[in-house]
Amino acid sequence: MKKLLSVFLLFFFSMVFSQVNPNDTIRVENLPKDSIPAAKPLSESQILGDIDNKNAPAKIQKFSPAKAGLYSAVLPGLGQFYNKKYWKIPIVWGAVGTGIGIALWNDKQYKRYRNAFVSELNGLPHEFSGIRGIDKTVLGNAQDRSKRQRDYAIGITGLIYILNIVDAVVDAHLYEGRKDPDLALTPSIINDQLSNFETKAGLTLSFRF
Repeated sequence: MKKLLSVFLLFFFSMVFSQVNPNDTIRVENLPKDSIPAAKPLSESQILGDIDNKNAPAKIQKFSPAKAGLYSAVLPGLGQFYNKKYWKIPIVWGAVGTGIGIALWNDKQYKRYRNAFVSELNGLPHEFSGIRGIDKTVLGNAQDRSKRQRDYAIGITGLIYILNIVDAVVDAHLYEGRKDPDLALTPSIINDQLSNFETKAGLTLSFRF
């Protein structure tokens, strides 16, 4: 019985192994391995250059005060445009335009009163003839007042024009200083022992080195 069982098992295993196809195999292709090409070593000058570039201070945009002043002299507000202070341009134009408008209006009034005053002195009719209370004295005072207001308007407009140039020059000159973190203008509390008030509001200008 044991011999029969052994023969049977031997026959069974021989049948199983005989069914295996020698071509049924998993092929593994020998693909080239991914590799990173070795970087070329940097020279000493390149390394020092990279270090200097990383340690160099950040570039700060600068504006030329001479150019800013010249632009504002040619056209008010142009220097502020050069300094990239666009919000100042309407203020400059509004101030200069208002001054010019007032000066022109008063000059027109002065010419009206002046012509009427001269006509009144010569006994000729004018646009104010026939109005009660209008005489040479009133017309003379009116022309003087209009002339004075015109001159004031011209002077103020000229001052605004000069301030426009000064503002552009100073703004361009102080642009770098405003970007300096070591210069700060901050509010602080001032303790005054000699005053009746315990605290006072003020400003401090601090320099950090």
